[in-house]
Amino acid sequence: MIADEFFVFYNNLQTPDKAVTHTGDNLTGDGDGDDEQIKIDLTGIDSRVKEIIVVVTIHEADTRNQNFGQVRNSFIRIFNTETNEEILKYELDEDFSIETAVEFGRIYERNGEWKFEAVGNGQREGLAKYLSLYQ
Repeated sequence: MIADEFFVFYNNLQTPDKAVTHTGDNLTGDGDGDDEQIKIDLTGIDSRVKEIIVVVTIHEADTRNQNFGQVRNSFIRIFNTETNEEILKYELDEDFSIETAVEFGRIYERNGEWKFEAVGNGQREGLAKYLSLYQ
């Protein structure tokens, strides 16, 4: 991570360059459609950023005794906000029976172009484990 201010989550909804914005946290999963959105303007990303990791966690998973094996219809999708065209959708299967945080994918820069890679790597230690990996 280039600086703590670039870590976007429910307590820091926007990067300093305003290129990444989290629209708010849905703590219950209730409702239809996309529960949460992270808007990314790749043209405005700070030039020091070469990779954006997309991690999803379950709020208070340990206290609530929950894991991603219990979550149905969990996915991320990338779409063009100007055309509303879905570019890709990555659905998480239900094999994550002990994981409380999952790295769904990463957006990375290579040779001047941004690309997406689906990852599907879970952690039972939650978000703190991911933070330790990328600091």
